[in-house]
Amino acid sequence: MGRKGSPRSPQAEGGSRAASPPSSSPSSPLWALPEELLLLICSYLDAQALGRLGQVCRRLRFLSSRDLLWRRIARGCLNSGFTQLGTDLAPGIPVKERVKVSRNWRHGRCRRETVLKWKCNLMPWIELDGEYLYLSQAENIQAYRLCPEGTGLQHHPQAIFSGHQEDVCRFVLVNSHIVSGGGDGNIVLHKIHGSYSVKFSAHEQEVNCVDFQGGLIVSGSRDRTAKVWSLSTGRVGQCLHTVQTEDRVWSIAISPLLSSFVTGTACCGHTSPLRIWDLESGQLLTCLGTDFHRGAGVLDVFYETPSLLLSCGYDTYIRYWDIRTSTRKCVQEWEEPHDSALYCIRSDKNHMIASGSSYYGVVRLWDKRQTRCLQSFHLSSPTSSPVYCLRFSTTHLYAALASALHVLDFTAP
Repeated sequence: MGRKGSPRSPQAEGGSRAASPPSSSPSSPLWALPEELLLLICSYLDAQALGRLGQVCRRLRFLSSRDLLWRRIARGCLNSGFTQLGTDLAPGIPVKERVKVSRNWRHGRCRRETVLKWKCNLMPWIELDGEYLYLSQAENIQAYRLCPEGTGLQHHPQAIFSGHQEDVCRFVLVNSHIVSGGGDGNIVLHKIHGSYSVKFSAHEQEVNCVDFQGGLIVSGSRDRTAKVWSLSTGRVGQCLHTVQTEDRVWSIAISPLLSSFVTGTACCGHTSPLRIWDLESGQLLTCLGTDFHRGAGVLDVFYETPSLLLSCGYDTYIRYWDIRTSTRKCVQEWEEPHDSALYCIRSDKNHMIASGSSYYGVVRLWDKRQTRCLQSFHLSSPTSSPVYCLRFSTTHLYAALASALHVLDFTAP
């Protein structure tokens, strides 16, 4: 206990007891209020007012920095780590700091850096997993450790996962397992922490896309089929269903409910390039959209929730589908302003979408609440290259181009 009249730290107070005034301030009725009531009063303040309140004294700085007060504000910000349903995807980072960084995303304030280069043009794919970035280069997948404080990544890989005879087309990282599809028609499964790996022949031509959830793999190929594979004990690599898509499959994703999967095809026929299939039977459930032009292939798909789906491709549009309301027409769409094909897409599962274009390494940020592009970043000028893949955290965006890996650091504009 301190001397009479000296302030006590907030940690020493009971959860519902009144906060003591700073010694430099006269006694105020404000500090006689329970903490719950003080938090309720502060909950009516916006981000700017909370920031100013925190400059008054140390006690109010502590009170105004509570995650409880900033969570409501963060849910309305871009890429703050909260989904539409309120799930916190970045619980280890103070919410107030995420709101600050979110303003940099909105205004395009970032530091650009090329963290890796290679000599031959490739079609790389990337995945983020905690402290590591996984990058496909030719027939291998390499794991690079991210440097602390967001200063890039280590230039030498910590691990290399091999098994393909030709280039890796795409891979996914789920529950410490890497599942990859290659130009050799094979699928390879690696366990990250260990030497366990499985390889099996999957398609007659290259495996353009794969996904892995709930002990099942789905794959799509240039051979105009999509297949469902088992990974259960004693049935590893056994094909459960073969779906005749009658078109080349460019993208594929399993629904979060593990009941169905969606395929994005080249749209060279007369059927919709977006179709949803039953995961258990392999039967067609529904087609998405009715007004696709020939050649409007879907290059990437992304499930936000079991009923909300994003797609992009050669027709230069990002489309947002809500299968609860309609399968004939998307609920929102955004057009790439320079009429470029869109190779990849990702969202924060709330308000922000990031897309990669086919020319000059253009990465665009979109706010779903607006009709036009929010920010653009040209990463490969003057040499043109598509953005083959992009991934982001609450602080960094990584983009893989034909001959380099770029990072945008939004913590240090």
